[in-house]
Amino acid sequence: MHSILKLLACASLLAASACLDREQAAKAIEAVQTDGAKPDVMPVMLNRELPFRYPPALYARKVQGNVTLHIHIDSTGIVWPESTSVVESSGYPGLDSSAVAGSRELKFEPATTKGHPVGVSLKLPVYFRHPKGKPLAGDTILQPSRTKPAT
Repeated sequence: MHSILKLLACASLLAASACLDREQAAKAIEAVQTDGAKPDVMPVMLNRELPFRYPPALYARKVQGNVTLHIHIDSTGIVWPESTSVVESSGYPGLDSSAVAGSRELKFEPATTKGHPVGVSLKLPVYFRHPKGKPLAGDTILQPSRTKPAT
């Protein structure tokens, strides 16, 4: 792959964030579906800020969740809103709706095959995390080292 799919870096509202690390981005790349072979170059997100907005009522309650969307990015880099659907629900309709609504604002440099832009369909994970919320199962967090200094 010539580029890493930059789908989600950090989305925020009132310091809340949804993050995707490089390993998770690589997994998203593996989920790409095309009419033929995988493109030579994957789409690259052009948005400076992610458009996913934490619903205020759920943010206030520190509700967190993961939403997996199916999106289609056409050969011009536009997400087709009618193609967007929830593949895996967070269990909270407000988070699911926010993920779908935000996907309409995503803009991409299109995928290419042999230098020609192509459309792709892929699974897009959206993570809603409250800065004061507890990590969810599967979240990776940095923990201080518990090793004793050498004596």
